[in-house]
Amino acid sequence: MLNKKGNKFTIVDAAVIIVLAAGISYFFFRMGNVLDYHWDWKAIPGYFIFRDPATGKLKANILLKGFFTTIRISVWASLLAFVLGTISGIMGAGRSFMNRFASRCYVETIRNIPSLVLVIIFYYFVSSQFLDRLYIDQWLRNRPHAIQNLIGIILAEPDRINSFLSAVIALAIYEGAYISEIVRGGINSIQKEQWEAALSMGLSGTQVFLLVILPQAFQKVVSPLAGQFISTIKDSAIVSVISVQELTFQGMELMSATFLTFEIWITITFLYFILTFSLSRYFAVLEKKLTLRQ
Repeated sequence: MLNKKGNKFTIVDAAVIIVLAAGISYFFFRMGNVLDYHWDWKAIPGYFIFRDPATGKLKANILLKGFFTTIRISVWASLLAFVLGTISGIMGAGRSFMNRFASRCYVETIRNIPSLVLVIIFYYFVSSQFLDRLYIDQWLRNRPHAIQNLIGIILAEPDRINSFLSAVIALAIYEGAYISEIVRGGINSIQKEQWEAALSMGLSGTQVFLLVILPQAFQKVVSPLAGQFISTIKDSAIVSVISVQELTFQGMELMSATFLTFEIWITITFLYFILTFSLSRYFAVLEKKLTLRQ
């Protein structure tokens, strides 16, 4: 049996599907019959959207708010991590000893610190000394409601802006160290002849790097970069320890209030899967398009 790509559906594939189905069935059997767990899936939709009794309008509830907060954290952390990682990767692939040394210090220091520890240290020791003194929250409170609502959609509300920015920066610093190595490896993989050919055309060293080397390097590292961006979404769960109300934090709060342990965690797992799987499919299509252009 062939799928659309012409790959054979083998006995191993069928066995994997059967094992997964059996494992899921056994899990629900254990919960329902052996552990006497009473499932209550009807309550879950209400934690996404509810109707406001005062206005009669539908509003986002705790899980949906946490889902969107996770998306915002992941997007901003990924963008900042990409900038940091690209700069560090370029420095690490350069000829200057000081640039390579600075890049290596950053990468080795961050990669050998647990992400949870980094988030806590950054929040309690760095953010409290830096972000709080910028008075971003007070500045935002003094803005018109339209601006506050816009910042709330893009970033966070005034009461939560400092913890949100702390989470984004700490997560970006952590993920940027891994992106740095990916970018450095991509640059170093470009053959020396590419430099020589571009220089012979009269381009300067900077022009060669920006117009020839760097675009080719990024094409080579699309797949590992995609994996790192997906990792950022999953790693965003650690910012719950500093009370950022993302998906995992909201799930823990909801679980402690309702005791719907498995329903909530299965729902949260599914939401994370939607984000990561959608992103992986997008990058797979992008990588295929880039391959066809070469």
